[in-house]
Amino acid sequence: MAHPDDVDFGSSGTIAQWTDRGIEVSYLMVTDGDAGGFDDAVTRPEMARLRRDEQRAAAKCVGVEDVRFLGYPDGRVEATLDLRRDIARVIRQVRPDRVLTSSAERNYERIYPSHPDHRAVGAAALDAVYPDARNPYAFPELLADEGLEAWTAREVWISGGPTVNHYSDMTDAFPRKLAALKAHASQTSHMGDELERMLRGWLSGNAAAAGLPEGRLAEAFQVVGTA
Repeated sequence: MAHPDDVDFGSSGTIAQWTDRGIEVSYLMVTDGDAGGFDDAVTRPEMARLRRDEQRAAAKCVGVEDVRFLGYPDGRVEATLDLRRDIARVIRQVRPDRVLTSSAERNYERIYPSHPDHRAVGAAALDAVYPDARNPYAFPELLADEGLEAWTAREVWISGGPTVNHYSDMTDAFPRKLAALKAHASQTSHMGDELERMLRGWLSGNAAAAGLPEGRLAEAFQVVGTA
């Protein structure tokens, strides 16, 4: 994902259920989120350190221990070859069956998931899954210099895009999702009770679209087979 808190807004309820099932999850944040926050007294380097710590705390709420950062500048991410290589490197290190990322497409129904950084990271991540991570001749230095063998991820889950083909009922994990988002205090503390109301509105709308009973909460994804 592009920023600390992106994964928690879009997917952390589902991730909590994955870790409950014994699935090992690693987070990769492309930026440190240094352009976020609302306190002018906090310098940008201080904000970056704070947001890294907040993401680690949020990850623990949903059972994730491995949190990595690439340190790209917040607000200036582009889907470059360097970013593709850096994401492909982590895919070869972690060797995941599933990659979850943001959408490379703009969502006109709800503009907030379509931040330029989100779209750039989504595009670079998809390219890193196919063809970069699986092709031993793509970025040959990863194998020659770092000993990282090619790896094929079997599927990609895309969050925040305009096309949805899978809903995850995460009602029982909602308290942990809320706790994870509250851990991002620099981004959410000013919202007070509105944070929970906003989340319930989004998630109940997803559940209704999925045909789930009233009172259920769901996260929405586009699942793409990539094996």
